Amino acid sequence: MANTYKLTLDTLLDSARTTIAAVVSLLLARLLKLPEFYWAPISAIVIIQSTIDPRTLSWQRFAGTALGAALGALIATFFPGSALVYAAAIFLCGLLCALLRLRGAYRFALITLTIVLLIAHQSPPWIVAWHRFLEVSVGIAAALALAEVWPSRA
Repeated sequence: MANTYKLTLDTLLDSARTTIAAVVSLLLARLLKLPEFYWAPISAIVIIQSTIDPRTLSWQRFAGTALGAALGALIATFFPGSALVYAAAIFLCGLLCALLRLRGAYRFALITLTIVLLIAHQSPPWIVAWHRFLEVSVGIAAALALAEVWPSRA
């Protein structure tokens, strides 16, 4: 039978650890008055619940978010939004990740690139990209700090 998630001491501790990471990052993002503060706890949950080493995943998410934010802001500043521009941006992002040897960061770069390019915002692209980077970074930092002081038992 498949491995099931059942109520044990490990699952209680995992739930507590995840709760702390999510809430701390939420409170930090709100304290910093980040406009889309919910990205901080989402990022913390991605890191703390991953089966990949938190340091490795944190670096991938951080680098990918930085690249996706910068590329998205640059493209949104100089090109009108269209499916063709979006397709070119995805392709270019893949090439940049390969050149920079950031294969694990590619998916995170694409998530941020997509948010910057496809979601309508009131602020200029560089502001949107900067906020997105900060929101994700707060979540990464909270989860990574917690993972260092309270490593997973799994």
